[in-house]
Amino acid sequence: MNIKVILNKDISPLGEEGDVKEVARGYARNFLFPRRFALPYTERSIKIFEARKDEIAERKKLKRDDAAGIKERLEALELAVAMPAGANGKLYGAVTSQTIMDELAKEGFTIERKRIEIPGNSIKSTGKYKFTVKLYGNTTAEMSISITAQEIHTQKAPPKEKKRRSTEGRASDTEAATSPAPDAEAIIQQEADSPAPEGGEPAAAE
Repeated sequence: MNIKVILNKDISPLGEEGDVKEVARGYARNFLFPRRFALPYTERSIKIFEARKDEIAERKKLKRDDAAGIKERLEALELAVAMPAGANGKLYGAVTSQTIMDELAKEGFTIERKRIEIPGNSIKSTGKYKFTVKLYGNTTAEMSISITAQEIHTQKAPPKEKKRRSTEGRASDTEAATSPAPDAEAIIQQEADSPAPEGGEPAAAE
């Protein structure tokens, strides 16, 4: 069951201060009334807001003027963001309203994420896209964002070191492998050619 309330402050997207709205009874009792965001629509409440009518109207005018100034500054701004992407331009991830909110914050704008509207709710490819920012009342800013592919630097793993023996070990192995085996006949001939010791005779062969 719905009941009528008078908004005590601006509540997006419900309405503005002073507006009369119909809301669910539970929403009013559990959320709006405890936080004084709204008052029950009664004769007493109506009189209170009638007395504040001019004050509320002046505040609304100031908010509209402020929103118009922000709209002009936002629309003069073109956002650009680099995102990791494949060769076909498809992003590794997506640009969301959170991404845009963060980029606007870098430019000095404090915009609630729920006020940023992206067609399809997210962007998943490189290119130039339009989006809107809801400001105050019916005032919206039409903006654009350019998304480019971010260069990805991949670091190659260092080559695995092979276990090597020491240089001396390799040299010894090479020398042993390439040195010819001693020739038995050459050794016998060398001994036969050697002079016999003085005062002695060569031993008789048996």
